[in-house]
Amino acid sequence: MSDIKSQASSGLRAALIGDVVGSRHVSDRAAVHAALNQALRDVRTGAIDSPAFTVGDEFQGSYPTVGAAIDAALSIRLAVAPGIDVRFGIGWGAVSMLDPQAGIQDGPGWWAAREAIEWTAAAQRQPGLAMVRTSFRVTGVDRTDVDAVNAALLCRDHLLGSLDDRSIRIVKGLLTNQTKKDISAAEGISASAVSQRAGRDGLDLIVVASHYLRGVG
Repeated sequence: MSDIKSQASSGLRAALIGDVVGSRHVSDRAAVHAALNQALRDVRTGAIDSPAFTVGDEFQGSYPTVGAAIDAALSIRLAVAPGIDVRFGIGWGAVSMLDPQAGIQDGPGWWAAREAIEWTAAAQRQPGLAMVRTSFRVTGVDRTDVDAVNAALLCRDHLLGSLDDRSIRIVKGLLTNQTKKDISAAEGISASAVSQRAGRDGLDLIVVASHYLRGVG
């Protein structure tokens, strides 16, 4: 905890930028905004700067660790799935306050997050990377885990992007510590069917991977 406090006080943090995929083609932009706004409110706990909309469908926030930012991104994504598709860029680095009254920030952390989300958007146009929704970059700080984190995010995004609506609902339940028995009752299927889906679709793997990613400093 002392390391997290010292990082925040020195300006080091995980900057998070997100936006809606294909937002120009959304028919009810007000409904999308409302749904995302609720999802952003739900991930304020532990944030240095609570995620909030900036311009249009883009939102920004920051967290004391990369793992916390990754976890927030996943929570936002699943909260509005499958109806709304969201992509993210996470950057680690120093952040400086340009205008405390207006809350305007700048610095390598934000530059890295911008680079990350731009890479995410470009990657989605490649057939082999069409399911990518999250990437991580670092500017001005030495870290040895960038490639490993991105490898894990690529694999997790592919699994998430391969799920049908029911499996998305089931993995949401698993990630919020619901039992498979409770999930099966909500879905109107047997607990055995939930377990089979969890194994077949990699839902248990997503939960385990998310647990490890949450612990990234």
